[in-house]
Amino acid sequence: MSPDPAGAPDRTTAADAGSFDEIVHAPVRLRVCGMLAAADEVEFSVVRDAVGVSDATLSKHLRVLTEAGYAEARKAASRSRDDARRLTWLQLTPAGRRAFSRHVAALRAIAEGVVG
Repeated sequence: MSPDPAGAPDRTTAADAGSFDEIVHAPVRLRVCGMLAAADEVEFSVVRDAVGVSDATLSKHLRVLTEAGYAEARKAASRSRDDARRLTWLQLTPAGRRAFSRHVAALRAIAEGVVG
């Protein structure tokens, strides 16, 4: 919104700028979403190491994102290994990308003093 001719202040709210999402907002999930938003998919151990959490902690947060429809995982054989170990690849779904983008916009609005 822009000011009206009478000089009323801009009444843009955080809700107008984005949508604060409690699922995305948890610090670990926010960092995970940020990593996944920057790529098509990222291997589980790369995310775990970058975020600095245990396998169990990352799995717990991924479960929340998956149940919300924001993330998905796929297993694939590792081409660089001779054993049967499979790698887990993580990615945001289109809904997850939208939720993350809206959440970041809401955080920016809050940081800029736009409240709603």
